[in-house]
Amino acid sequence: MQQDMKDQSAQHQAASQQVDAPQVVSRQNKTYALPFDVAEYSYEQSLAQLKSALRFGIEPLLETVQDMLAELGNPDSYFSSVQIAGTNGKTSTARYTASLLHAEGYKTALYTSPELVEYPERMEIDGRVVSPQDFAHGIAAATQAGIRVNQKRRAAGLRPYDITEFDTLTVAAMVIYAEKGVQVAVLECGMGGRWDATSAVNSIKSVAITGIGLDHMHILGDTLEAIAGEKAAIIKTGRTCVLGVGTATPASVEDVFLQQASAEGVQPCLLRPKFREQAQAEMHEDIMRAHPDLPASSYEIVHMPQALGDAVCARVTTPRSTYTDLLARKPSYQVANFSLAIVLCEQFLGRTLDEKLVRDAIMACPTPGRFDVVRTAPLALVDACHNPQSVQTFLGSLTSLVPDKTARPALLCAALADKDVNRMVALFSEVFDAIYVTQTTSPRALAAIELADLFVQHGKHPQGVFANVEEACKALSSTAFVACGSITLAGEVVGIMRH
Repeated sequence: MQQDMKDQSAQHQAASQQVDAPQVVSRQNKTYALPFDVAEYSYEQSLAQLKSALRFGIEPLLETVQDMLAELGNPDSYFSSVQIAGTNGKTSTARYTASLLHAEGYKTALYTSPELVEYPERMEIDGRVVSPQDFAHGIAAATQAGIRVNQKRRAAGLRPYDITEFDTLTVAAMVIYAEKGVQVAVLECGMGGRWDATSAVNSIKSVAITGIGLDHMHILGDTLEAIAGEKAAIIKTGRTCVLGVGTATPASVEDVFLQQASAEGVQPCLLRPKFREQAQAEMHEDIMRAHPDLPASSYEIVHMPQALGDAVCARVTTPRSTYTDLLARKPSYQVANFSLAIVLCEQFLGRTLDEKLVRDAIMACPTPGRFDVVRTAPLALVDACHNPQSVQTFLGSLTSLVPDKTARPALLCAALADKDVNRMVALFSEVFDAIYVTQTTSPRALAAIELADLFVQHGKHPQGVFANVEEACKALSSTAFVACGSITLAGEVVGIMRH
């Protein structure tokens, strides 16, 4: 398999270098301006508007965002976009992609979800979170566009759209990015791909899919293949595509992506580990098949971190180049994410990246909420793992850094009721001796007492059950702990530690 991947890389290198770079800016040398007057919001008013939109929940309808963007003069056509989907790893991959494109000299926007603490964190330009004023302006513009669209629909005898929170945020981001003169926007799918609001953006040139796991099954489907089908829908004619390590297994899932690519006339580039054992947590049980007819990239971890703060070192080989001595003070699972980002950027730009810039961008890229040390003495570490696959990935890194179970920090756990909490609890119970549970402010939060009961069923009796995260953090002020089980928990702990 390893030799096959080397052969594939050599076979496709010359052909790949002949690919024309995508047009990086769709309306180059043109300045975007709102086509109608907008009554500006204060930051507090923008938050109130988003809160009111929560009543619509999740609405799988692209036309809502498409019509709102059209009403605004299609701000998304003033820059090119890259879209990233996947069950796990897509936020980190998006961050690395934005960091690399910025390092290459492009004014780069980043759109991720959800936020850890505050809404504006979802939107960045050149590594900086947009200001509360710009955020409020974007929400005001998106809201006014929605009002105008629904007025026209009512006049035409059509039912008005239920404009969701995510619809509003996505449109607001496109307005802000266009007004700021962004050249490239890196868009993380919120959920799935086919009906995700980011898929309404009409300037997407390249896509990547990190991998597939069982999550959001009530919306995306209850099998890996069904979920893969929803995410594979972002592979479309005219776009370049990279399939991450998590799409390689099982074969039935990989087939979903390859069939979609074939139907759209897209030749995907495959990212695979050079050594299967270096990607166990990211892959499902099955044989990793060779595809000599497709361009391939690979990564190899040449040094594993030995302690918190130690750097992982990797080598990435693409159809165009080999990037060596890539260092990141991150757990080893991030190698798959930044490797995917490198290949995606090459595909988007149609050329090799500057190796020194790549090294600098990988080392400097922040991944908040992902194996994130928010307090050093005593240790408080947060991770946004929130489903069995991501929990397994996190625990693999933690146990490799702290193999002695008695030396590990305590676990502070909270979860959402609509996740596979029982399986996550089983995984946590094998790794931690000292366990504390709490519940977040999310309306989907599992009650702390119910979470505690699940741990008891797995032979672990929590040492503390807290009604909320603030109470838990106060009680653990002199205790080393890791907080994981939901993105909301990671965000609430980060917010408390910041203040």
